[in-house]
Amino acid sequence: MWMQRLMWIAWPAFLMAGVMEMVVFAFVDPEALQWFDQPVNLSREGVYTVAFFLFWLVITISGALTTLLSFSPFEFNHRESSETDRPADNPKYVS
Repeated sequence: MWMQRLMWIAWPAFLMAGVMEMVVFAFVDPEALQWFDQPVNLSREGVYTVAFFLFWLVITISGALTTLLSFSPFEFNHRESSETDRPADNPKYVS
């Protein structure tokens, strides 16, 4: 189940990192970038690569946090619960 959830997060993040790459570098010249008032000592392809992986990382973290927050306490704690343990007003557990 964890591998499936990882792919639910990583694949859309990969696609959106590609979109972000195209949008950002449609307006930004990689050779004009500076880091602490120093030019970035990477080729254009190097800047594209580093930026892609940074975008992918940030979007993946966002998706992982969303997935984590979607868990109920019972799912998160891996606890087997009975019907009496479940909150009665939670629509996820209402029959």
